[in-house]
Amino acid sequence: MSYADFSLASLQSQFGVRVRRQPGLFQEYPPVPVSSWLQETLRKLSPIGLEGNTEKARSECIVLPILAEVREQLERRVGLFSGVEFTVDPARGLRGACDFLLSLTEQLLAVEAPIAVVVEAKNENIPRGIGQCLAEMVAVQEFNEAHGDVTPTIYGAVTTGSIWRFLLLEGRVALLDETEYYLAQVEQIVGILVHGLKTALAARAAGEERVPTG
Repeated sequence: MSYADFSLASLQSQFGVRVRRQPGLFQEYPPVPVSSWLQETLRKLSPIGLEGNTEKARSECIVLPILAEVREQLERRVGLFSGVEFTVDPARGLRGACDFLLSLTEQLLAVEAPIAVVVEAKNENIPRGIGQCLAEMVAVQEFNEAHGDVTPTIYGAVTTGSIWRFLLLEGRVALLDETEYYLAQVEQIVGILVHGLKTALAARAAGEERVPTG
């Protein structure tokens, strides 16, 4: 069993994850103006990704440039990983590769805790990717905890490149946004990811400040 084998029902029975659907979950997150680089990159590459109609084409031509823009917006304070093997607990099915991970460190050579965002790319079927993405988010929770870095909220996204759905995981409660965001709303998509990562970075900084230094 691997991440791709999980459904919402199996996550409920195996890990006690409760899913709540909430329309407009991220509607108050402000859009972020994007760079001319991203605008031009999407203008050139998004037709290739969409017409190629494979997960690889959409990931490379659309998703990766958007996530690179998010990293730039945050002054490269986060790590971005693409297609990395991320096996946390193979006995329980928390194994496989993740399309994209965003961590709260600048390290790029290897994935380090804490991880805050999981992005799963699909060529067409977003509903099928939600269980997989959420399983990866559970694995991120356990990975962070095993490394002594508890992250209160894990953010997730499932995307075809042209359509994005967002979710978050707090404890064993998953909130699934029923709103779909489209590539034409790229400033809103980037804004959601930037706001989520800024919140996670601030929470981590506050936690470090509370740790006694001896």
